[in-house]
Amino acid sequence: NDAYLLAGTCWPGSLTLVLHRHPDVSDVVTGGRDTVGLRVPNHPVALELLRAFGGGLAAPSANRFGRVSPTTAAHVHDDLGDDVDLILDGGPCEVGVESTIVELTGETPTILRIGSVSVETIEEVLGRSVNAKAEGPARAPGMLEAHYAPQARVEVVEADGLYDRVGHLLAEGRRVGVLVPEKFGEFPGEVKVLISGNDAVTYARRLYTCLREADSNNVDVLVVVPPMAGLGGTDSGLAAAVRDRLNRAAASADDSEA
Repeated sequence: NDAYLLAGTCWPGSLTLVLHRHPDVSDVVTGGRDTVGLRVPNHPVALELLRAFGGGLAAPSANRFGRVSPTTAAHVHDDLGDDVDLILDGGPCEVGVESTIVELTGETPTILRIGSVSVETIEEVLGRSVNAKAEGPARAPGMLEAHYAPQARVEVVEADGLYDRVGHLLAEGRRVGVLVPEKFGEFPGEVKVLISGNDAVTYARRLYTCLREADSNNVDVLVVVPPMAGLGGTDSGLAAAVRDRLNRAAASADDSEA
């Protein structure tokens, strides 16, 4: 069935499958829902931990709800501090953004959150179309319209509008940061320049570190140029995932000012 096809092709990897829970699965694992999310991560430390334990682990996110996701052990410690007894440091996250989540509880597979595994890849594996836009109440992490936000306000602009927007914010007296590929030119000295990388893979890997760095530099507004759309292969999924996270971070900023 669909779950076995996707698991056999994409595991271990950055894909979470949401399935109907077995009656033996504890409410502690599912939060009282009738579904459960399953994933086999593609990381040597995580895989060794699973082998040593000999079973599945319940693994909530290692960050405060709604805030910027951690991609290093230091980020986890900054967020959770003494609330956890032990942090296993396997190095910086290779992908950088959260997994793609596919719900397989209805007739048509539904993408609840996009990650590095693209919609096109999922459809190719399954041999049919999927629902790429989930609707209704949030059924998985990252489905809220406002999410993944730093303290700084995030504004997403296309490249041709970047300099005008930065100039306008500086004229208002704002502390401004920009998140841009390396190809961009000079900015006024008071602007904090963060480099995203020139491809979707690097952008995804650096995204959350850059959002955290904006906060550490006391930026009021972070103006972001998203990665190019229309890329192929893995880049396609990552470009879509980064745009999704940026749009949700920007929505969080809108909500905070409402």
